[in-house]
Amino acid sequence: MRGKTLIRSRWHPTLAEALPSGSAITGDFFVTALQAILIAIIQGATELFPVSSLGHAVVLPAVAGSGLDQRSPVFLPFLVMLHFGTAVALLGYFWRDWWSLAMGVLGRGARRQVTGSRRLLLLIAVATLPAVAAGATLEHFVRGLFGSPMVAAAFLVVNGFLLLLGERLRGTGNRPLAELRVRDALAIGCWQCTALIPGISRSGATIAGGLLRGISHEASARFSFLIATPVILGATVLEVPKLLHQGVPEGTFMLASAAAVAGGLTALASTAFLMHYFRREDSWALKPFAFYCFALGLGSLAVLVLRPYI
Repeated sequence: MRGKTLIRSRWHPTLAEALPSGSAITGDFFVTALQAILIAIIQGATELFPVSSLGHAVVLPAVAGSGLDQRSPVFLPFLVMLHFGTAVALLGYFWRDWWSLAMGVLGRGARRQVTGSRRLLLLIAVATLPAVAAGATLEHFVRGLFGSPMVAAAFLVVNGFLLLLGERLRGTGNRPLAELRVRDALAIGCWQCTALIPGISRSGATIAGGLLRGISHEASARFSFLIATPVILGATVLEVPKLLHQGVPEGTFMLASAAAVAGGLTALASTAFLMHYFRREDSWALKPFAFYCFALGLGSLAVLVLRPYI
């Protein structure tokens, strides 16, 4: 049989009937259709909540003993496909912002609106560049971390401290997004680079970075979600083609696409909830997520360390 498979489970027989005839169904990276959807739902929520979707994707299968091979060459492209669903959800939720940006580029609308849109687009580009550069430079190092649940669990704890740090040292005032400056965007973009490590939340790092620049929770969250879109779409362009090549079995892309839809719908609901939450809470909004990261990270470390002795 050809290649490695995405689909196999010790919980029930192989899902050959769900795949096209002749699909390869052997290999070491296996997940059932149900598991794929569950992973997608978890990813769709945790990608936007400041609790690290990559950390969850690496830690939870190891803690649950699912047997998922996280070092498989299919694992990262599969996760990126799920992130693509999140990017589509963000485009859908913030479509007015992106429409305004597009009209600004074309010079349509009032002069003040065009100027504001072009300025915001520049800030998004500035904030995106550090992640692009870091991702290209550290790609091989970061890939190595994907197979280490212990590292991801430890960095979930670090993520909790990062969120508390953002709340504790937040800049004075609650500046709106319109007052964001180029150096603010660059600083937030540098914070975003830390999310290359599984366990560090991209949204958490960028929101905390915004707070440290004196930007309000709501403005920080909106900017975080806006700059997430080009980063996620860029990663999709690089990784998803690997689901169609390199001996990946038939049916893999189909299953990843279905999971991406589930993740996207979850991400859409998560975005709506979070924007309402950050508008309502502006004094301690990140603290509950920090405590959650502490609990999950420390609990996972305890399970992973003690499992051989139990």
